[in-house]
This record gives sequence, C-alpha cells and structure tokens, in this order.
Amino acid sequence: MVRERRSRRDGASALRPAPAFVLVEPQLGENIGAAARAMLNFGLSALRLVNPRDGWPNPAAEAMASGASAVIEGTRIFGSLEEALADCRYVLATTARPREMLLPVLDPAAAADALKIRIERGETCAVLFGRERAGLYNEEVARADAVISIPVNPSFASLNLAQACLIVAYEWARADGREAFAGGLDEAVPAPRADFERFIDHLFGELDARGYFFPPEKREVMERNLRVAFTRAGLTEGEVRTLRGVIKALTRGRKK
Repeated sequence: MVRERRSRRDGASALRPAPAFVLVEPQLGENIGAAARAMLNFGLSALRLVNPRDGWPNPAAEAMASGASAVIEGTRIFGSLEEALADCRYVLATTARPREMLLPVLDPAAAADALKIRIERGETCAVLFGRERAGLYNEEVARADAVISIPVNPSFASLNLAQACLIVAYEWARADGREAFAGGLDEAVPAPRADFERFIDHLFGELDARGYFFPPEKREVMERNLRVAFTRAGLTEGEVRTLRGVIKALTRGRKK
C-alpha cells in the first residue's frame, strides 16, 4: 500500500537530491509537522511515513509544519517498512541505544558524509526514525546498513522525534555544502569617504567650540584618536547621518 499526495509547492522542487526521512509508526501529528519543518530548514523534502497512528493527511502535522507545506504535501505513506525502503540502496537507522548486532556505528556528521557520497552517485538513500516512545525495534534496525548514534547524555538518552530529525538534517546540510549566511553583513556598506570626512569636520568643529581640545599641544593626538575610533567602526551612510543629527541635537540652542 502506497499513497502519495501529488500536489507540491516550489519550496521543495528546487532543492538538491537528499536522503529521505522515514518515520516508523509516528504517533503525534505535531511531531510529524515539526520533523517536516526541520527537514525543509536544512534542504530535505522527501518524507515517508510507515503506518502513522492517526492516519494521513493529519491537520495537526500541517499546522505544526509552519510553512513546510511542500514536505507535508509530498509525504508518502507506506503500509510496511519493507515497502518504504524498497527503492533504497543505502539505509541508516537512528538510535540512542547500543544494539547487539554487527552494524557500523556512525555519529551524525560521519553519517551525513556517507549519505552525501552515495547520493552523489545517484543512489536513493534513507534515514530511519523510530516511534516516539519505543524507537526502532531490533528487526527494523537490522534492515539498515549502519546505525546513527547521536551522542546524548547516557543518563538521559531521550530525544524528541523532531529533535533527532533536526540533528541529522543539520549535519546533512553541512555535508551538502551549506554555509551559515553572514546575517546582513553584506548590507552594511561603509559610508562614502566624503560623507565620513564631513562628519569628522562637523564633530571636531563642535568639540573645538566647546573647548574639548585642551591643552592645545595635545590636539593633534586627540583628533587622531577620535578619527581612528570612528574609522574602525566602519560607519554606514545611515549611521553617519544619525551621528550628525546627534551632534546637532546636542549643540542646538547652546551657542551664543
């Protein structure tokens, strides 16, 4: 049994190839939605569900996805894990507990690197996530090629389903070459030199009028120190205008 909602939005169609996330018997729609949101945040869109407890579609999942509707609408539903993995050539299973089986154990970063290599070769890959309460059963882990072990606190090794998805998705984004953007630094263009010099002249003129440069023999050093301080600040055009406005406000009405 395979069911898929066919309509998809552009939020996922432009993404690069990435592993599928397979949630095995997820219980809460909110957790599915949070997982979908984490996936799209980090460039993944292929979500597969194996026997979701509350059926599909799930309004709670759609609400929690908060904009990641492209993932929700493209979600594929399967009646068994075997069906969900039928087209996959490489499968990893997430677990916080050691298993008595001879499978390689990878941390999330190494797992992401392994996935990247295979996906670049054109292979379909998947990451398994277990039930909220019980995780993956041993026979389900045995279907994987390796295990992803997230280094949690051994005395409190309980991760929310969406948290586990977020960690693996983040490491996938790093392996896929995504870099943190510089938070608006490209927009902070320094003011033109002429504007900066007019600000400096304005400042020095007002300071001179208030007797700031004293004693006179130290004036050159004081001016240089002020100039260096404002130069190092890398003032933008807007900041220069603001500071000139501050000077005007402080000196308005005080001259005689």
